[in-house]
Amino acid sequence: MTGRTAGLTGTVALTRLALRRDRLTLSAWVLGLSAFMAGITAMSVSGLPTRQDVIEQTELMAGNAAMRMLGLASGASVGGYTLVRGYLTLAVLAALMSTFAVVRHTRQNEETGRADLVGATAVGRYAGLAAGVVVTVGANIALSALLGLGMIVNGQPMAGSVTAGASVGAVGIVFAGVAAIAVQLSSTTRGASGIASAVLGLAFLLSGVGNMLGRADASGLRVVSAWPSWASPIGWGQQMRPFGGDRWWPLALFAVLFAVLLGVAGALVRRRDVGRGMLPERRGHAEAAPGLLSPFGLVRRLQRGALLAWAVGMLGFGLVLGAIGGEIADMDGSARYWYTRVGGTDRIVDAYRTSIIGMAGMAAAIYTVQILLRMHAEETEGRLEPVLATAVSRARWATGHIMNAVLGAAGLLLLFAVGMGVTAGRTLGGGVAAQLGDLTTAALAQLPGILALGGVVVAVVGLLPRWAGPVSWTVLMASVLLGPLFGPSLKWPQWAQDLSPFTHTPKAPAAAITMAPVLTLLVAFTALAVVGIVTSRHRNLALPA
Repeated sequence: MTGRTAGLTGTVALTRLALRRDRLTLSAWVLGLSAFMAGITAMSVSGLPTRQDVIEQTELMAGNAAMRMLGLASGASVGGYTLVRGYLTLAVLAALMSTFAVVRHTRQNEETGRADLVGATAVGRYAGLAAGVVVTVGANIALSALLGLGMIVNGQPMAGSVTAGASVGAVGIVFAGVAAIAVQLSSTTRGASGIASAVLGLAFLLSGVGNMLGRADASGLRVVSAWPSWASPIGWGQQMRPFGGDRWWPLALFAVLFAVLLGVAGALVRRRDVGRGMLPERRGHAEAAPGLLSPFGLVRRLQRGALLAWAVGMLGFGLVLGAIGGEIADMDGSARYWYTRVGGTDRIVDAYRTSIIGMAGMAAAIYTVQILLRMHAEETEGRLEPVLATAVSRARWATGHIMNAVLGAAGLLLLFAVGMGVTAGRTLGGGVAAQLGDLTTAALAQLPGILALGGVVVAVVGLLPRWAGPVSWTVLMASVLLGPLFGPSLKWPQWAQDLSPFTHTPKAPAAAITMAPVLTLLVAFTALAVVGIVTSRHRNLALPA
């Protein structure tokens, strides 16, 4: 047996173990993203009933530099328009799914000591990494197939649908390789995830800038990207041109990069000790800052990296979506109808602002769920136990997480509103000050609905800690698909749409804010949070296996 083959000893057994551990988490990711693709495709099909509607919307996407940052137009088709609106979200989430999966089965195992126990058996040096990568690649292949299926069942051509699924899955597979290197560089789970997320941010920036600097062709329906998009895996996926040529050769770029990343990761595995990273660990201060002496301060310190990344993204999207507001005033056809239906008013500018603020609220809800699920992660990874050994109660610890989630979500909403207000004041008229006043009020009106979802997470962490992740993400996805952005287009019955907290969120600035739904959502949040805190006090900790 060669040294390399011996290094893979036990990979099959560890792969089965990883599948057993992740059968719920990865299934939730794959099914959730697939449902999202099916939902936005159905929305595009119903929202663009005529060829002229498709052409008008594609021209808007191709002709506006700010919109090109969000997606790459490849011709006039319902499927192509769907990807312009949704590809970036799907690609980023697939990359995050891969990152978290690889980190969970490698660096997290080393942090919790499981890698030492497994390594004491007949297991090769590369087996753990190989198992994590194999499971993650398999999840992305399944995701690709289901994404394509979600478009096919909505009447889209098979060739374009399959290409669309592959373009998203390929990004996820590449970021499995990125995460494989990140876990060798950092000695902590959080650090490895941060490194991979930074690479993802760079890939997003390069693809967006490349599309912005590109140009629309003579037809005005197809964008030719500039060179920066070719330096990004996200850009490669867009260059596959689903429904606009269906190119498959960019998959060779993904394959080469993935092979290189795995080769580098394998080389780093040989050069480091188990439990350590290649990057030197920074020494901490001799004394803790006063802010770290409370659960609130500790959580704030632990979450500041994620909050900063979200803040940059929300501000950037606010600036972009405010800048394209001038294109909205002259919109007509089914696109105008969609905005006015979601916005709750026939005044297209107010309808646009309302719908965009609603989208920002849903984005902030994703952040809130992510942050509150850290309670479960802190518990299962063994970091909660020493905290509770001090004079800190479970209720006080949970309250620290909740307060950080509330303040973080509010801050993200305000940043988005400020970014949108600054640019909308120039494109929509009325002045920056007036836009800022309207949009900040509307943004804060989104907070009660977000908190209601946060209350669900806290309750699930207390009642069903083992199912916290799958249930929380499923509830969030269901709330989005049943909410005002998708619910009417998908023709859900009204009682089902009413299950989403976003349905009851005030439609500001198009309409005045009424207090009844706001207070109802806040009461629901409070009740669910109390249930979660109380139940968590009466159960044993979910300690590391």
